[in-house]
Amino acid sequence: MFRQLREDIACVRERDPAARSTVEVLFLYPGLKAIRMHRRANWCYRHRLFFLARWISQRAARKTGIEIHPAAKIGRRFFIDHGTGVVIGETAEIGDDVTLYQGVTLGGTGKDTGKRHPTIGNNVMIGAGAKVLGPFRVGDNSNIAAGAVVLEEIPPDSTAVGVPARVVKRNGVRVDNLDQVHVPDPVAQELCCMKLRIEQLERENAALEQELREER
Repeated sequence: MFRQLREDIACVRERDPAARSTVEVLFLYPGLKAIRMHRRANWCYRHRLFFLARWISQRAARKTGIEIHPAAKIGRRFFIDHGTGVVIGETAEIGDDVTLYQGVTLGGTGKDTGKRHPTIGNNVMIGAGAKVLGPFRVGDNSNIAAGAVVLEEIPPDSTAVGVPARVVKRNGVRVDNLDQVHVPDPVAQELCCMKLRIEQLERENAALEQELREER
């Protein structure tokens, strides 16, 4: 237990340049506190102490602003930076050396049963406000940009951006010309299609009215 705690503190100090000391990380970092409480909740859940597991996880959410279901599986050296608003669902699985920033959701879409939440590979970074929704895998060594909404599998060694997210870099090489500024807006695209359809219907309606007038 103490070896694992030392490892958790070391990973925070390595990844957060604002961390000044071991004591500060141990007592003042909500991400570390949430992970430590999750491990206790997960132990209770695996031993069928479901009520106690949920009590611990809900207490952690109140104290830290980070909600992790006690059944979620989390690997070693997991780091939640800042942490407020992070939600991790019941069937989520997280590998080793993963970093999450504030506002991240590892959730479901509401249409799946059984395995409903994502599997996150090793050495993955998920930026602030990103949503990863569904029972698919985010491959090892991948990065999810801040604010992205990921709805399908991300290959290893990839960078994904946008809403919905798409891979823009693979193995360090860009795969298209998108960036976080010029990602297509799906809402704007849908509105454009609707506008074109309305214009077509108006033309057809005008043609029908003209035919009726001529018949009279």
